[in-house]
Amino acid sequence: MGDVAMTVPVLRALVLQHPDVKITMVSRPFFQAFFADIPNVNFFGVDLKERHKGFLGLLRLFFDLRKLEVDLVADLHNVLRSKVVRTLFALSGKKVAATNKVRAEKKALTRLTHKDIAPLKPMVERHVDTFKQLGFSIDVSSQSVGTQFPEKAVLSEEIISFSGTKNKNWIGIAPFAQYESKVYPQDLMQQVIDALAENKNNHLFLFGGGPTEIQKLQQLQNKHDNVIVVAGKLAFEAEIQLISNLDVMLSMDSGNSHIAAMLGVKVITLWGATHPYAGFKPFNQPDAFCLTADRTQYPLLPTSIYGNKKVKGYDEVMRTILPSQVVEKINSNLT
Repeated sequence: MGDVAMTVPVLRALVLQHPDVKITMVSRPFFQAFFADIPNVNFFGVDLKERHKGFLGLLRLFFDLRKLEVDLVADLHNVLRSKVVRTLFALSGKKVAATNKVRAEKKALTRLTHKDIAPLKPMVERHVDTFKQLGFSIDVSSQSVGTQFPEKAVLSEEIISFSGTKNKNWIGIAPFAQYESKVYPQDLMQQVIDALAENKNNHLFLFGGGPTEIQKLQQLQNKHDNVIVVAGKLAFEAEIQLISNLDVMLSMDSGNSHIAAMLGVKVITLWGATHPYAGFKPFNQPDAFCLTADRTQYPLLPTSIYGNKKVKGYDEVMRTILPSQVVEKINSNLT
């Protein structure tokens, strides 16, 4: 989800700066809502369960897309499936380009000895480079027209009946990630939520998904009347609309951080085994919004790009990020 969300600012900048370009975004149907408000962008939903499943499905996907008479192909995912499709386009005579995922540099950043501790180019800028290969210059700097974000969504009556009318600080909290090494300990997150909820001018929304996460969110809610569990209550499109109206989002290194960032929301992120130097810092967010585990105490950090690798003795690295630091960072960025 985060990978797809990071393409949104690039496509938004592309069509704003090159209004004659027509884009077909190819991805899972679930992500169509990300691109709904971008002009000149059509969405093609891939059916990975049936029509486009397996190698024969990829051939069908190629023939389906070829009917659209595309001129250029940008592979922003650069995995086996997308490589097959872009290769077929290249063999048919179309110009193609792919985002460089710099796997060797990422390995150097996360290896346990002789580490190269230096920030890698953000993924958003790597996507910009991909389009440059196809002849399109894109500026996504903070001064550029490319960083124009969508207007905050007008909330429906259904959402307002759930969220209430906005007359307080709206703070989103997404406390989960795919891997435990990227998740802030629940007892510390409880301290953060309790501290923020003490201020009755704050209204907190807790995001997640699935029965296990919903159960944990209900515990984190801790009977605060100004803390609402969003998970399981709204459709995904409605969640995106709600997120667009937040003042601040607190997130792990996960998809929710990139969703909030693509909407122009301030995003405070917490980093454990992973690190913003890998290029996954949310778009247009200052470095100071990234709170990282202490490398003085844990010098092998970062130990993983995606959080799927474990290192003995490094299970508790996120405890070096104090709840008071998180609360102070959020409070200082409420308008």
